[in-house]
Amino acid sequence: MVNCVNCNTEVNYKYCPECGQPATLKRIDRHYIQHELLHIFHFEKGILYTIKELLLRPGKTVQAFISQNRSRLVKPIVFIIVTSLIYTIISHFFHIEEGYINIKGDEDSVTYSINSWVQNHYGYSNIMMGIFIALWLKLFFRMSTYNFYEILILLCFVIGVGMLMFTVFAIIEGVTHHKLMAVSSAIYIIYASWAIGQFFNSGNTEKTFERYIRAFVAYLLGMASFTIITLSIGIAADLYYLYN
Repeated sequence: MVNCVNCNTEVNYKYCPECGQPATLKRIDRHYIQHELLHIFHFEKGILYTIKELLLRPGKTVQAFISQNRSRLVKPIVFIIVTSLIYTIISHFFHIEEGYINIKGDEDSVTYSINSWVQNHYGYSNIMMGIFIALWLKLFFRMSTYNFYEILILLCFVIGVGMLMFTVFAIIEGVTHHKLMAVSSAIYIIYASWAIGQFFNSGNTEKTFERYIRAFVAYLLGMASFTIITLSIGIAADLYYLYN
């Protein structure tokens, strides 16, 4: 029997019953560092499994994550940030100048600075855009029992898959030098509408097409709202500095 080095509770097993601290700390070595890195990104939970499930049955997979088992998938916030980072790295590597969100402006303007920030921080930008989309989805599916935060979790997974789609097309565009952003955007919007419609499936198959249309419109309105508000902030700031 030993006392926990963290809270001084008596420990009879491998872990402290009070705080969960291991009775004996492992030495920090290569295996420890490897485990910690994998744990940070939750790759040990199966990122390939997460991607596969989100491609094959996205709505049902997220439903299960919310109500049944949250240990089988990569955590949603981590997923969207990591996939956004992957897209950012690939697009910069292949010099893909056209992003899927573009706000034009003079290089010295606030509008241009905001656009640059969005292009270089897709992870955070996607989360912010997801908030706008979630608000529209909550309105369009107001009879659903899912709350705003659960819808936001859905969007983290959906947008994360979208970033991987954009990554694939960015690689193809970088190799072939054919502009494919419009194609990838169209494919992603179709996927997002299908995934969201499947998520809000209440078992009434008669309104399947209507669900997909509502998901499609809500998603576009969310993206438009994010772009308009971002653009408005930039223009307002530019006008303020211009006249002051």
